Amino acid sequence: MKRVALYSRTARPPSREAEPQAETAERRPGWPRRLRGWMARHRPAFFGLCLLGVAGGLAFILLQPQHRPLTQEDIDAAVLHTLEHKTLPSRPAKAAEAVRQSVVLIRGFGDDEADGETAKPRSAPPAKPKSKSGGKGKGKDKPAAKNEEGNAPRHEGSIGSGVVIVDSGVILTNFHVIAGAKRLKVTFFDGYEADAEVVAVQPDKDLAVIRAKSIPDDLPAATLGSSLDLAPGDEVVAVGFPFGIGPSVSSGVVSGLNREFVSAEGRHVLTRLIQFDAAANPGNSGGPLVNMSGEVVGIVTAILNPTNAGTFVGIGFATTIESAGSAVGMPPF
Repeated sequence: MKRVALYSRTARPPSREAEPQAETAERRPGWPRRLRGWMARHRPAFFGLCLLGVAGGLAFILLQPQHRPLTQEDIDAAVLHTLEHKTLPSRPAKAAEAVRQSVVLIRGFGDDEADGETAKPRSAPPAKPKSKSGGKGKGKDKPAAKNEEGNAPRHEGSIGSGVVIVDSGVILTNFHVIAGAKRLKVTFFDGYEADAEVVAVQPDKDLAVIRAKSIPDDLPAATLGSSLDLAPGDEVVAVGFPFGIGPSVSSGVVSGLNREFVSAEGRHVLTRLIQFDAAANPGNSGGPLVNMSGEVVGIVTAILNPTNAGTFVGIGFATTIESAGSAVGMPPF
């Protein structure tokens, strides 16, 4: 017969190892329980702080100044205040500044100075005209027209101007500025000097392209515009190195378009020129003619002077940038 198992009904005493843990849990309640206890003891103060914070936030928002929309009268008043208290640069000044860092001084040296690194160039003296007529044939009845350096034979230490058209050091200038020179030196806007080499020439348009063998940091290229938008009376500035001084700026207007220029010898006839009255003198040749947007619209090429002085009397000519672009192989504008 199978025996039935008998068990004692006496409850087993609790383990002593669990007692400390239970006591610890009871003696150290968690942060939520402590917070609830604090809130229960300080309920009025808690709600008072909450109401005070809400009231302070509402007061801050309500006390902020209200911003009303701007009106045309406000804008006009601001513009008038600026004009009355601040001197703004003129349009010619802004146009000249746009190309200032792209204009360079070009010096040409002859045989006796070709190898002299320290040779000091001399300014080109006024040329002596050969006759008062513009040559035979077509220019016979015209006053003596001389290019901007008098179409004189090339000599040591002559000077001219140019404008950077590619930031790698490609420079556009006049052919008569570099003609006959054995060595060319270019001075940039920051005083940096470098030798240059001839890349391309087009004597029939009195244009040449040279490239500097080294360039300064961050050399900017000028922005090329279009002469097709010009009209007589439009403002223009000429930037260059007259007599080696510069960069110098002269301002004027477009006096006419589609002009012709006959050299003193009558060998070259330049067409489709821009006539302008901004002062130009020996050394300005090859420099840019700039519109009021700061864009190069022409290359200063010649002056007309019926006297023997060879200096500016109010009529200057510039090759259009379209002619210059086709001369150096650039696409038409």
